[in-house]
Amino acid sequence: MRKAIFLAIGGIALLAGCGNQANKTASAPVEPKWKGAPYRISLDTKDAKPSPSGITIPTVKYTANPDALEKRACLVVQFDTSKDKNNPVMSQMILGPTDISGAEGALPADYMELADKQLAQYLTAYSIKGKIKISVALARSSLNGRAGTAEVDSKRLSDWLDTEVSVKGGHSKG
Repeated sequence: MRKAIFLAIGGIALLAGCGNQANKTASAPVEPKWKGAPYRISLDTKDAKPSPSGITIPTVKYTANPDALEKRACLVVQFDTSKDKNNPVMSQMILGPTDISGAEGALPADYMELADKQLAQYLTAYSIKGKIKISVALARSSLNGRAGTAEVDSKRLSDWLDTEVSVKGGHSKG
């Protein structure tokens, strides 16, 4: 009878597994579903119509972490002015907020046209022409329009995306 009891206890222990399974599962690291910044951006370079302003920034497309969706965001554009002999003080532009919705989409066409126009006005004021390297990123809508690098980095929703645009002698009116 003792052997039967020991066999029964041994069988139960074998079936249940030695130790508490909950502790083993809890100690295993869980891989996050989304790694990195809350938004991933890309540039839509196909069918880019030339802007009358003389600069065309490709449309910014985004994919968002479904657990960190925002309703509004700002576009931040940094540009390289190191080759400019006038050495402008500013090398970034922060547009006002625009509506973004859903986990995927693109910034509105009129918003991108505004970005083209404002960047063209700034670069024209400093007589910057030719090819220029720019970086774009999305940031929280609460970003101050004159934010410094630290504030931009703390409110950035995406990584920086680099591209190059041509600055032509456009008609940057009003």
